Amino acid sequence: MSNGANSAKKFDFIAIGRACIDLNAAEYNRPMEETMTFVKYVGGSPANIAIGGARLGLKAGFIGKIADDQHGRFIEKYMSDAGIDTSQLVVDQEGHKTGLAFTEIKSPEECSILMYRDDVADLYLRTDEVDEEYIQQAGMLLVSGTALAQSPSREAVLKAVQLAKRNGVKIVFELDYRPYTWKNKEETAVYYSIVAEQADIVIGTRDEYDVMENSEGGSNDNTISYLFGHRPEIIVIKHGVEGSYAYTKSGEVFRAQAYKTKVLKTFGAGDSYASAFLYALITGKDIGTALKYGSASASIVVSKHSSSEAMPTVEEIEELISNQPVIHS
Repeated sequence: MSNGANSAKKFDFIAIGRACIDLNAAEYNRPMEETMTFVKYVGGSPANIAIGGARLGLKAGFIGKIADDQHGRFIEKYMSDAGIDTSQLVVDQEGHKTGLAFTEIKSPEECSILMYRDDVADLYLRTDEVDEEYIQQAGMLLVSGTALAQSPSREAVLKAVQLAKRNGVKIVFELDYRPYTWKNKEETAVYYSIVAEQADIVIGTRDEYDVMENSEGGSNDNTISYLFGHRPEIIVIKHGVEGSYAYTKSGEVFRAQAYKTKVLKTFGAGDSYASAFLYALITGKDIGTALKYGSASASIVVSKHSSSEAMPTVEEIEELISNQPVIHS
């Protein structure tokens, strides 16, 4: 999984899925009803992961669809300026709009997101807009679960997964469950299982794996016995402040504890975790170290106002790992 395998590739990884707008409350400790000012950022899990990876020095590409308007142009410029290849960021020609997420920061423990996701451009990516030659150029394809919620985006992602498998590109599935995009949990479980069974690496929270398995209070043991019957080689299961676990098909188990931080808000942690975890794997670090990178990156982002803009550098992550006490359970 080290850079040696990817050195002949143009991209360390390509992400596919949504790129949208986050409008984060500029006023803390108050409900959204009383919030008058918001700050604009690029958002959306796969976009954030690509931005986080690029911030860490990885070569990242992106496949997605943006609106033909000011928000779409803002997203394309921001991602391009961040060092991400945006040649496969398709501009929608059918009048669909950019997804918006307004965030409320009542307290570090009480954050909410108000989503505008009806008829959004990213869910209209079509199969004919996914290019095999582009995917061939990547060491990894990162798939975000929300892109599976509706057609035609769902089929475009399934096609990308097929092309990645055909071309020996590692598939990373970030579960990224957002209930408001789906019709019901049964449907989510069907499509999550289809992609998870074909992925090489699966990353998600314990709750997200429960959605995939259509169960409540599921166990890590059940999850890994199910998925290791299929393609996955590494399964990462996050348990919030209790830390995270990585399981390998060969039977190894790794645990990273959460790092102490002054939490400002709860969103953005999963994306920063994924980008730093993948960075560590791609640059040849072991899985235990990759978990630490993910945990440290997540703790940095929850202490800052944005998700994408707050993505840390390698130096910031390594400094936190060397200096910070972990939260012991």
